[in-house]
Amino acid sequence: MAELGMVDISSKEVILRRARACGTIKLRPSTIKLIMEGKVPKGDVATASTVAAINAVKDTPRILPYCHPILIESVKTQIDVDAKTSTVKVCVEVKARARTGVEMEALTGVMAALLNIWDMVKAFEKDETGNYPETIIKDVRVIEKVKSPEA
Repeated sequence: MAELGMVDISSKEVILRRARACGTIKLRPSTIKLIMEGKVPKGDVATASTVAAINAVKDTPRILPYCHPILIESVKTQIDVDAKTSTVKVCVEVKARARTGVEMEALTGVMAALLNIWDMVKAFEKDETGNYPETIIKDVRVIEKVKSPEA
């Protein structure tokens, strides 16, 4: 059986690391309209989802057991609502001076924001059976990962 555990990064250099991840959630046009008009009863979707992303980035090592706890220095979240495609796009950029990358933190932030959006609007997405036939989280991926000796 293979030995389990975190990867040993003790010999790696502390450098500036940055990662940007994005993803989308497809919603009903009527739900998109509620978001755009600020009429979601649970509150401002963008603000709440930004907070969810930031908290998730900081909690990544608690969620993913093999991720190293690192000091996060910056989290930037961008949330764009697109009425034409009936989607909300979330991008999260994370920076840290560390021995390991921050792409998992960025991905975790994106997923938390998208899940938070779903939670805030789920009452408007349900069909008559209580299911979500039109709600889809998709295209979650790392857009960019950069490491730089410039700290």
